[in-house]
Amino acid sequence: MSRPSLCYFGAGPAILPIEVLEQASKDLVNYNESGLGLGEISHRSATGIAVVDSAKNNIRELLDIPDSHEVVFLQGGGTGLFAVALYNMLAAFAKKTGKKGKVDYIVTGSWSKKASDEAIRLGIDTNIVVDSRKANPAGKFVSIPDTSTWKFGNPEETAYVYYCDNETVDGVEFPSVPQIPEGVELVCDMSSNILTRKVNVSKYGMIFAGAQKNVGIAGVTICIVKRSLLDQPTSAELRALDIPLAPIVFDLPTVVKNNSLYNTLPIFNTHVISLTTKLLIESGGIEAQEKRTALKTEKLYNALDSAPEGIFNLPVERRSRSRMNIVFTISGEGREKQFLDGAKERGITGITGHRSVGGFRISNYNAVTEEAVDKLINWINEFVKTHS
Repeated sequence: MSRPSLCYFGAGPAILPIEVLEQASKDLVNYNESGLGLGEISHRSATGIAVVDSAKNNIRELLDIPDSHEVVFLQGGGTGLFAVALYNMLAAFAKKTGKKGKVDYIVTGSWSKKASDEAIRLGIDTNIVVDSRKANPAGKFVSIPDTSTWKFGNPEETAYVYYCDNETVDGVEFPSVPQIPEGVELVCDMSSNILTRKVNVSKYGMIFAGAQKNVGIAGVTICIVKRSLLDQPTSAELRALDIPLAPIVFDLPTVVKNNSLYNTLPIFNTHVISLTTKLLIESGGIEAQEKRTALKTEKLYNALDSAPEGIFNLPVERRSRSRMNIVFTISGEGREKQFLDGAKERGITGITGHRSVGGFRISNYNAVTEEAVDKLINWINEFVKTHS
């Protein structure tokens, strides 16, 4: 089973390495000549447990995760993990302080806005540290404002600070870990840039990421959590403090205790994570991937930036530009349709922008090859010559 090479830049679910797809397709039908496919076995069987452990160990190796942190798999995607983080971080803070905490959110794009909205919807005292739209005259998410404008809550009352490392809709990415008040836990959504660069996991209380960008297929969410945060009050103690209880499948002490298998984890989806991370290890690990990503990113931005002024409009400030999602619009009536139609004629797909912002979005995930990027750049250059 095979397919021709693709020039697909979809924002997610995203393209996967062909080696992973070919092996996964075999394993879905007949895993290790067992006569059963991985979609058919018990999640608590020896095979199911081995798949989970393999995926966990690969992630630990790639990110050099210290023993202070656990790796678990959940369902619910990044959106579900908004609540997972809130329930569990508030519980851990209550265990530490004996009181109900407040939460801080750094809002730099559509996803961090959704995360803060969820905290507010669930009735938690939520402080918006910064909303980057207020730093833009047009009210758009186009930058990470200077930290001098940030307003954190009282550290003694703050259970955690949340941020989204890469905003897939708006094309904004943090170049480094944000500085937060000492002693406050940091929670990060890395759904669209996990396994693309080195991460100092020890700086975080929690990291989570949907698998469907750089790690696998939709249906499994990776969560890395500091072990000390698993020490939480009893349900009665949480109720007494008016802290919402996590549904049992989102209760991280329960999930960790059961090796991510308290409920039925999709083993096939987890196996795809195992295959993808194994290939990444064999391809030089995170250090090599970070270099590949940087090369592809540089080529794409150079092609767009070098065009004559007025053809491509790149809204994101340079220091906040995403390596994962390059966003732009094209000036001139009918030109965006011409660019899109020309791309399709050349087999280049998945480049339309999110419906909320329009324009174009080039998603530069791990499985996007340099050859695909070069093909897109050739079309960009050809388009520029036609419209200069």
